[in-house]
Amino acid sequence: MSPLPPLAAIPHDLVAACDYEQRARAHLDDNAWAYLQGAAADELTAAANVDAFRRRRLLPRVLRDLRHGQTRCRLFGDEFEHPLLLAPLAYQRLFHPAGELASALAAGVMGGGMAVSTLATCMLEEIASQGQRPLWFQLYWQGERERSLALVRRAEAAGYRALVVTVDAPLSGIRNREQRAAFRLPPGIAAVNLDATPEISATAGGSPIFAGLMGLAPTWDDIAWLRARTRLPLLLKGILHVDDGRLARDLGADGIVVSNHGGRVLDTTPATLDLLPAFRAALGDRFTLLVDGGIRRGSDVFKAIAGGADAVMIGRPYAHALAVAGALGVAHLLKLLREELEACMALCGCADLASIDAGYLCPG
Repeated sequence: MSPLPPLAAIPHDLVAACDYEQRARAHLDDNAWAYLQGAAADELTAAANVDAFRRRRLLPRVLRDLRHGQTRCRLFGDEFEHPLLLAPLAYQRLFHPAGELASALAAGVMGGGMAVSTLATCMLEEIASQGQRPLWFQLYWQGERERSLALVRRAEAAGYRALVVTVDAPLSGIRNREQRAAFRLPPGIAAVNLDATPEISATAGGSPIFAGLMGLAPTWDDIAWLRARTRLPLLLKGILHVDDGRLARDLGADGIVVSNHGGRVLDTTPATLDLLPAFRAALGDRFTLLVDGGIRRGSDVFKAIAGGADAVMIGRPYAHALAVAGALGVAHLLKLLREELEACMALCGCADLASIDAGYLCPG
């Protein structure tokens, strides 16, 4: 059966992120669905991210004065109306004809932010023209320093306000769901901001991973080199080990995103929510700490902030909304999540994000 076209209006029964996920299946073909929903190997980490938020229990306080409550969030000098950022998500025209243009428009209208992927299907400059709020640029290292820097220079010139370097995916994860579906990018959908794919050279009989892909992967020296060549705030995305968080901070990164890539790269890594308190303790209160993976409710955003995050990134949920109703769907999803966050804050006794801490989570 052919996928349904995107909706032009939001029906009454779309009231939560889970509703968008269920509805999205009818709007995507098997190829796009396998790409979006798939994760590495047995997909245990992808499930663990969601389960971690479900496990944690809230411990509300009562009788607080909350008449001036708000959800505003300040990151690197820019103010957002809420702490929900759209994570970098590749090939968005798989899900809707407008792709990243629709997502950027929705994020801006709703007062939030978005990190635009290196693998976007729309030009960086065109996406920037849609944003009514600051956009960030996510960089996949391009094998060579100058090739990578050229993308950064384009982002700077287009007005992107921060640089997010993904460091946990020097190769794609082994995604069995995609393999079983024989996933391929359809004609006309490509990473249009890349001139060419870096060449992979491996000696005959050598490992295509160690003798090939790893020759293109960045190292800490490359990150230090990049840090010295851009004035944009620099975040490293895909940090799971606290010692790597310290290394990032010490070489001049302005923040990190605690992320396991939505479980899409390496299976059986920990849920990101469970790692947050150790990162906050190790890196201090002033270091910017974001998290992604498994966020499906506004209460999940609350739990992430209580665990030590300054803001969160969402991925698959907004792709579901994009598939269902384009920019309208993404904007509506952000509205729902923000309303859920506000309700959670009010019922827990928090008037702003700064007042949310670990005391609102049950021990254990």
